[in-house]
Amino acid sequence: MGAMVLARQRQAMILEEARRTGAVRVSDLVSRLGVSDMTIRRDLDVLAGRGLVEKVYGGATAVVGPSTEEPGFEAKSVRQQAQKEAIASVAAELVQPGTAIGLSAGTTTWTLARALDGVPGLTIVTNSIHVADVLRASSAPDRTVVLTGGVRTPSDALVGPVAVHSLRRLHLDQVFLGVHGMAEGPGFTTPNLTESETDRALVESGRRLVVLADSSKWGVVGISTIAELDEAHVVVSDDGLGEAARDVLAEHVGELKVAPVNEDTEEE
Repeated sequence: MGAMVLARQRQAMILEEARRTGAVRVSDLVSRLGVSDMTIRRDLDVLAGRGLVEKVYGGATAVVGPSTEEPGFEAKSVRQQAQKEAIASVAAELVQPGTAIGLSAGTTTWTLARALDGVPGLTIVTNSIHVADVLRASSAPDRTVVLTGGVRTPSDALVGPVAVHSLRRLHLDQVFLGVHGMAEGPGFTTPNLTESETDRALVESGRRLVVLADSSKWGVVGISTIAELDEAHVVVSDDGLGEAARDVLAEHVGELKVAPVNEDTEEE
C-alpha cells in the first residue's frame, strides 16, 4: 500500500476485515498493510477504545452489536474522520452562547457535539442517542439537552411520528444537519424514508439551516430529499470538495464554508 498510509484509512480497513471475518491477527495485518507491528497494535488500541473491537492475544475480534445488522453509527465513525473534525471545528464557530440549536443524527453532528464544550448556556435538541450521550457527559455550564422520543434505528437515531410531533412544536435558532448525500437537483438526501421525515421536521423547526457534509457526499443521491440546496443558509464541507461542486453550491446556498483538513500521515 505504500510507505505512507493515513491512520484513519488503515483503521477503517482493519475494522471492515474484523467484521467480515470475525477476527484479525496482528501478523496478517502487518504483511497486508505494510506497516510495523507497533503501528497495527496502536490501530487496534484506537478501535478498542471506541468499543469497535475487542483485543485478544495476537489480534482482535469484532464486537457484536446493533451495527452488525446494518452499517450503523460505529461503522461510519472511522470514515472521513479528519474531514469531519475539520468541519466540526468550523461549524462550532457558528454557535453563539445562550442559543437553542438542533443536531440531527449522524457521525458528523456527533463530532460537532464534542466540539461544543466551550460554548455556555446552550439548549440543544437532538434525535440522536449518541449525540445526547456526548452532550450529557460534557462539562459545559448551563446546558440543557433535549432528546426527542421516537423509534430507534440501528444507528441509534430516533425517528417516526413521535419524533416528528415533538420537533414541530419547537423553535430553534439554528439546525445543524448531517446528510447522506448532496447533489444539484435532488439536494440534500438520505436513503432512509422515515429518517428523512424526521430530519425534515428538524429543519423546519430552525430559523437557520447549517448543513455539514464532507466532500465524499457530493454527487451521492439517497432516495429521499430532506432539503433543497437553496434552503441551506450555510454548507460546511472540507477542502477535498472539487471546483465544480464548489461552484454549484456557491450558486445555490447562502454561504459555503470550506474547512482545511490536516490529515495525520505516519511514515513507517
